[in-house]
This record gives sequence, structure tokens and C-alpha cells, in this order.
Amino acid sequence: MKSRKQNSVVKKSYSSLIEDIGELLKTGRKQFYISANTILVHTYWQIGKRIVEFEQGGKTKADYGSKLLDTLACDLKLKYGKGFSRSNVYLMRQLFVVYPKFQTLSGKFTWSHIVELLNVEDSLTRSFYEKQTLIEKWSVRELRRQIDSALFPYFPRPILFVG
Repeated sequence: MKSRKQNSVVKKSYSSLIEDIGELLKTGRKQFYISANTILVHTYWQIGKRIVEFEQGGKTKADYGSKLLDTLACDLKLKYGKGFSRSNVYLMRQLFVVYPKFQTLSGKFTWSHIVELLNVEDSLTRSFYEKQTLIEKWSVRELRRQIDSALFPYFPRPILFVG
């Protein structure tokens, strides 16, 4: 028969096992989310690149007035399901246009963060919000709030050079 002390030790070590497994799951899920997001963003970037290359057809600039995005969104949605609205396909295209080198993103931002950043037209302003998001670890909601409040013009300029 086990003594009370032995039962207590077994319960404590069992509790430790549960805690340890919980930490492993938490870490694994976080790594999975980061990996999945990086793959998603890279795939969207590649789609954007293909769209731009197709639009340009070997020229340096695409012809204006093209209905390509409308048609493409409709066909992709029919063939591959949701996730290919015209606005989403446009954002994929913009992702490549704004970030022509994927390494610039390299897993730093979630797709939702990128969508918010793509809405900032001025590259200097966008760069500011990119840096602040990384430094301050802003959630998407906080990033949107900061963009909406037009924080950039009021921030001291030296922050722009923090690397």
C-alpha cells in the first residue's frame, strides 16, 4: 500500500507531466501557425507575381483598363473556392507590387497585418508602421488603430532609422 507521501509525489509529478505536455502543445501550435502563415503569405506573393507578369506580358507596365482581376477572381473562386474575391486577388497583386522581394517580409507579418499595411499608400509611412509593428508587437487591431489615428506625422523622425 502506498503512503500518503508517495501519493502526493505521484500527483505532483503527474501535474508536472500535464503542464509539460501543455507547454509542448502551446509551442507546437505557435510554430505551426507561424509556418502556415509564412507559407500562405509566400503563396499569395507568388500569385501576385504571376498576375503582374501576366498583366505586363513582357512590358514594364501593364495596360490600363484590364478586366483581368475581375475575370481571374471569378474563375479562381469557381475552381478553388473561397478566398479569391476580387479584393483578395487585388491584394495578392499589390503584395508583389509593394514588396517585390519576398525576403522583405520573410515571416515578419501575418497576412492580416500585411493587408493593413497595403492600405498605406506612402512607402515612407508604410515603412514606419512596419517597423513600429515589429518593435511594439502590435496586433492587427492595434496596427489598424494606429494607422487610423495617423500616428506617423507626429512621431519623432529618428525612429525611421531603427533597424
